[in-house]
Amino acid sequence: MANSITVDETTLLSRLNTLGDIGRDSMGVLTRLAASDSDKLGRDQFVAWLKEAGLEVRVDRIGNIFGIWNVESEVAPLMMGSHIDSVINAGIYDGCYGVLSALSVIEAMKSAGVKPDRPVIVAAFTNEEGVRFAPDMMGSLVYAGGMDVDEALATQGIDGTVLEEELDRIGYAGDLEPGAIVPSAFIEAHVEQGPLLEAEGKLMGAVANLQGIFWQKITIKGVANHAGTTPTHLRIDAGLAAAKVITFLRDLVADSDSVATVGTIKFGPNAINVIPDFAEFTVDLRDPSLSTWEHRQAALTDFLEMLEVSDGVTVQTELLARFEPVAFDETIVEMIEEGAAARQLSCQRMTSGAGHDAQMMSRICPTAMIFVPSRNGISHNPLEYTEDASLIAGAQVLLDSACRIVAA
Repeated sequence: MANSITVDETTLLSRLNTLGDIGRDSMGVLTRLAASDSDKLGRDQFVAWLKEAGLEVRVDRIGNIFGIWNVESEVAPLMMGSHIDSVINAGIYDGCYGVLSALSVIEAMKSAGVKPDRPVIVAAFTNEEGVRFAPDMMGSLVYAGGMDVDEALATQGIDGTVLEEELDRIGYAGDLEPGAIVPSAFIEAHVEQGPLLEAEGKLMGAVANLQGIFWQKITIKGVANHAGTTPTHLRIDAGLAAAKVITFLRDLVADSDSVATVGTIKFGPNAINVIPDFAEFTVDLRDPSLSTWEHRQAALTDFLEMLEVSDGVTVQTELLARFEPVAFDETIVEMIEEGAAARQLSCQRMTSGAGHDAQMMSRICPTAMIFVPSRNGISHNPLEYTEDASLIAGAQVLLDSACRIVAA
């Protein structure tokens, strides 16, 4: 029966573009940070669509929004969704596609007269991007019990605001306790945000696992001195030590599935003619294998200890985030693969390199993801683009999977 039901292509694509226009400034730049005025406008539009679909709308204390197709049942709900907050200068697909395709799935099921054996829910989680408030994936992390809700609400943003106060200000400080509804399964459709599907000529990805993410801030202290009069062998150069860490990380992950990134760095006193006495930078280290990921972390720790001896510097570290690799539910992954095959869509089982709300939801229920190709692998960028046909194909496989799960 599932293959005879189709999502409303026109509505899904129209909603993506409508939501993509909410939060643009006078220059056309899209920015919809969590709990901001533009996020409120996006939430308001999403809630309006939920109500038009005849769904019950609930909001929990961390601001997660749920559109619920209520069905009298002893079976726990099927939940689908993602997020609608964005990065700065964003594209229109990241997160929004997962939320709106889930809504389209529910509408298609209702229109076709499907009688599910359990409630079906579309979720939009708060602050997945983590740009304004840290950490990222906060709404789903809190929902899955990985962070205390009161601690999260007390988080201060980069602009000095407090999340609880901002949610209240925009009207999305709900009363539902996070995690009160534990789903029987969670599926998230998402643009790939990487180049693999396009490079392999595949139309879809069945995401079987997700990389572990390790974020650390490293501070190296040396001795500032004159750039012209201090001989090289007498320098205690924090900048040089930082460079050694960066090249060590590249060598550490070469020819492996691991990836390492130094995305931010600053020197002190930051003068052209002064040897740096201070270097502060971040490390983002990822791998899908838990043992390999932990081995890489240990290797970095050992290198920093050796660096203190070899270069005479002092090294301090601060753990910013640590999310272990996730293996998604094999039954749902196979269901996605079978759904793609039934619709004659080429599909590749794959690993997600980015963090997603599904990563957190996997802590409390069987979970998997559907990826659709990103042109040139670009995301977090206004050039982010996925072909309409791919968007529709992913939504159709999401629909087929949902129908199989809730078939009475």
